[in-house]
Amino acid sequence: MHQHYDAIIIGSGQSGPFLAARLAAAGMKTALIEREHFGGTCVNNGCIPTKTLVASARAAQVVRRAADYGIDIGGAAIKVDMRAVKARKDAVVNQSVDGLTSWLESFAGLTLIRGHARFVGPDRVRVGADELSAPKIFVNAGGRPSVPDWPGIADVPYLTNISMMEVDFLPEHLVIVGGSYIGLEFAQMYRRFGSRVTVLEASPRLIAREDPEVSAAIRAMLEAEGIEVRTGVGQLAMSKAGEGVRVGFDLAGASNSIEGSHLLLAVGRHPNTDDLGVAAAGLALDARGYIQVDDELRSNVPGIWALGDVNGRGAFTHTSYNDYEIVAANLLDDGTRRVSDRISAYALFTDPPLGRIGMTEAEVRARGRPALVASLPMARVGRAKERGETTGFMKVLVDAETKRLLGASLLGIEADEVVHVLLMVMAAGAPYTLVQRTMGIHPTVSELLPTLFEGLKPLGPV
Repeated sequence: MHQHYDAIIIGSGQSGPFLAARLAAAGMKTALIEREHFGGTCVNNGCIPTKTLVASARAAQVVRRAADYGIDIGGAAIKVDMRAVKARKDAVVNQSVDGLTSWLESFAGLTLIRGHARFVGPDRVRVGADELSAPKIFVNAGGRPSVPDWPGIADVPYLTNISMMEVDFLPEHLVIVGGSYIGLEFAQMYRRFGSRVTVLEASPRLIAREDPEVSAAIRAMLEAEGIEVRTGVGQLAMSKAGEGVRVGFDLAGASNSIEGSHLLLAVGRHPNTDDLGVAAAGLALDARGYIQVDDELRSNVPGIWALGDVNGRGAFTHTSYNDYEIVAANLLDDGTRRVSDRISAYALFTDPPLGRIGMTEAEVRARGRPALVASLPMARVGRAKERGETTGFMKVLVDAETKRLLGASLLGIEADEVVHVLLMVMAAGAPYTLVQRTMGIHPTVSELLPTLFEGLKPLGPV
């Protein structure tokens, strides 16, 4: 059977559903195709479930530290019911999925189709036995966890961020390969649940894209909670070890190995383009398999756009949603929005979190222009001292000539929220003095931002 639409959207991550709703509301006959779960990674096995688990892990840690706040819980060791933790997570996810599905079903001009879509031409896709065509097709197919072809990996059981969502037990010893954002969030949460946790990272330091002092502070924070961290590992090989897994690796020229009850792979993601029929559509991919797009998210094929993880222009829920905003504004509102207009912004949702915007220090140095830098420990922040959580620091980088913010790294309580103050100033193109001269509310974390800027000094040589 053949059906013709005004627009077809492949995938229902953070771009697809909202774009589908806008197009249908504008009077376009629209089809939204999803092969698995409405909501994509974020709703089903990304942001929403993992942050729900982080909340449970934080609750366990707060109870564990109750005596630090003068609270007597009788001295009994806490017990984490992992089935209840998972049930709470599932309830939050199901509510989100059901809400999204009901909302999409309310649009008269929108048809929801379940199945795997593949291009059979530049304006046609096939879903099962049905063929659909449209002059406008939007790909929001997302990505999946990468599984490197390490020796022995096919012979051992392993977990990914997807299969971790089904875990309703406490791993005795969780070995995590990958010391970046996903791996570190799981490392802290499962250590707080009660597992022994070891993190193996190939780079010389954790989250290597960040400034060295950020990496060092986060490593110290995790090690203080009892997480074992080994960086600079290479030549990984896996094998069975009884009911568990043995991971062999080279470290500083010597052979090492570690045994764990469970293995989690957190080594990046791969775009879902290998079974999409991209050749039939004539779509150009880059060397990593991402659909190549221009600054307005148009592919090389007229009438096809790519949004979200599948285009390689961002790896977050908020970048995917911003992709939708760009495409919708340019198609429906006579806008001229571009990917290059947005400021890099993301967070690491450990406890405390890391809030990151703009450039790193290395990127600022590479500009070759005079810059200023300031740093302030969270121990100076009254809110942090009152909460008994003084881990971390705040760091900002400023253009010495324009006085505009270039970047910031905030590690500490509520840093993922506080950093938005600086993000808005950057987006407005305002000088840092706007923050420095603004009176804040006491006692908060944000009130120390003016004090932070008072410490600006020239960014000297490395």
